[in-house]
Amino acid sequence: QVQLVESGGGLVQAGGSLRLSCVASGRTLSSSAMGWFRQAPGKEREFVAGISSSGGTYYADSVKGRFTISRDNAKNTVYLQMNSLKPEDTAVYYCALDSRIYGLGSRRPEVYDYWGQGTQVTVSS
Repeated sequence: QVQLVESGGGLVQAGGSLRLSCVASGRTLSSSAMGWFRQAPGKEREFVAGISSSGGTYYADSVKGRFTISRDNAKNTVYLQMNSLKPEDTAVYYCALDSRIYGLGSRRPEVYDYWGQGTQVTVSS
C-alpha cells in the first residue's frame, strides 16, 4: 500500500519561502517519478514540478526559476523548495507518484496513480 504524506505548508508573506516535503511509504522513490500539483479554490488542479526516476526535473512556466523539486532517496522523500512566493501561488499543494517502474512522470495529473492529502500554502500580499 503506497502512502504519500505532505507537510511544510503554511502562511507566508509575498517574497518569502517555504519547503514542502512528501514522505512516501510502500514504494521506493528512487525508481519512481514524482510530481507536485496545486489547486486553488475554484480552479482546476495544475502541474507545478516533476522529477523523473532518473532525476530529471521540469517545471511549469509560472514557477520556473523560483521553485525547485528534489529527492532524497535515503529518506524516501521528495521536496519542493519554493522561493519568491507570490499571492497567486496560494493553493493546496499535492504530491503524486507515477507507479510505472522507472517512469518519466508527466505534466498530466491522470498519469499519476497515488496522491497525498495535500498541504495548504497561503501567500499574503
